[in-house]
Amino acid sequence: MRVILTFVLLSAATGIHHGAGGDKAQPLPWPQFRGPGGSAVADAEKPPLEFGPDKNLRWKVPVPSGLSSPIIAGDNLVLTAFEKGKLYTIAYRRSDGQEAWRKEAPAKKIEKFMKTEGSPAASTPATDGKRIVSYFGSCGLVCYDLAGKELWTFAMPAAVMMGNFGSGVSPILVDGLAVIVRDETKNSRIVAVDAATGKLKWERKRQSPVSYCTPVVWDTPAGKQIAAAGHARMIGYDLESGAEKWSVLGIPPGCCASPVTADGLLYFAGSSPGHDADFKMPSFDDLLKQLDKNKDGILSRDEAEKAFEGFFDAQDLNSDGKLTRDEFDAINRFMSDGANACFALKPGGTGEVSKSHVLWKKTKGLPYVTSALLYRGQYVMVKDGGIITAYDAKSGKEVYMTRTINDAKFYASPVAANGHIYFTALADGAVTVVKAGGVKPEVVARNPKLGERVAATPAIADDTLYIRAASHLYACGKKQ
Repeated sequence: MRVILTFVLLSAATGIHHGAGGDKAQPLPWPQFRGPGGSAVADAEKPPLEFGPDKNLRWKVPVPSGLSSPIIAGDNLVLTAFEKGKLYTIAYRRSDGQEAWRKEAPAKKIEKFMKTEGSPAASTPATDGKRIVSYFGSCGLVCYDLAGKELWTFAMPAAVMMGNFGSGVSPILVDGLAVIVRDETKNSRIVAVDAATGKLKWERKRQSPVSYCTPVVWDTPAGKQIAAAGHARMIGYDLESGAEKWSVLGIPPGCCASPVTADGLLYFAGSSPGHDADFKMPSFDDLLKQLDKNKDGILSRDEAEKAFEGFFDAQDLNSDGKLTRDEFDAINRFMSDGANACFALKPGGTGEVSKSHVLWKKTKGLPYVTSALLYRGQYVMVKDGGIITAYDAKSGKEVYMTRTINDAKFYASPVAANGHIYFTALADGAVTVVKAGGVKPEVVARNPKLGERVAATPAIADDTLYIRAASHLYACGKKQ
């Protein structure tokens, strides 16, 4: 986003809350996945550039497993977690990290999920300043007040995801509605629920069999819309009615990355391993030559699991412990749908608008899991391998594309504040800080490893970077 956001734009994107005694409305600091409006930007905040286990660490507390990102709700940080077979929404005090409350979700059955990469607590909650809405693929939406009192539930059956990977999309709250995109192998849909009562407002069927993209609100001249990326296609829905207004084809299959809005435009960047020039899918015959020890033309779990680095179950579509040629070919057909895409979209179109309303489009340097951010006139992204790419937001001209972060892998999306962008490595939580807006990615800090895996996107508030790691929650800021 631009350096200075007007109050009107920020409040429209994020929602507002009112203090006691008729105080003026204030924007919420970090109310959902990727913060205000899903922008990943908190420009007025001043988190430290240098921090680590022994420097600028306000506090560090243990947390249960989960992949959801923390949000700010009142005096607390809130996230979801999975512990001893149960799902929770948990609040931690911003002041010292101590647990304020936890509430168990009403899940009768835990959805199947990939133990190494997924989690049944992967979805980030959302708040409108009055209530907190959590989503679990195992049971649906659950709403609490800021003190943790359950207000309502909107029950859904346990999701069945392709390859049993598990859910990952997060809800958003806007204009009194809680919106969730639920793409799964059957009965994919987008749902809008009254945030005050939990009653269904509208729902629309979707053709996308899988996606992990959190939608964003786009305030257009025709009214507010929900932009949701799915399998090889992004769709815009009217916020009030749920009517499908427009679509863009040619985005990645099984989309992970989320779009962002700024200056009236919508931006998106995402890639797929099947379309990445730096990644070549091997043929099934090549895999058989390397891995098929008993020469039966099928890859068993014992033969292939190590080579697939924990992703064997995602390839084994019928879950029989064997990977056949038919299954491998089906996956390749799925991956061949869509394409790499980075673009800026103007509002006003109806129907399929891929050619009529796309202002510029790029296909290189794009992220797979992480989402790009728009900051100080540049659309900035990071892909596995530590390559940071920046495109000029207005023209789409490439500003730079260069390997910057020592061949790292990323699940956490970059976040920005006070003229800097923070990139968090997956394997060890090391955060690299880059000065924003330049003609090259000027590194101002390479922070020490946290020593544990970080898949969740950090939150920014209180001049602090809040990082949810595999087993701890960190508050990286000057001690108060």
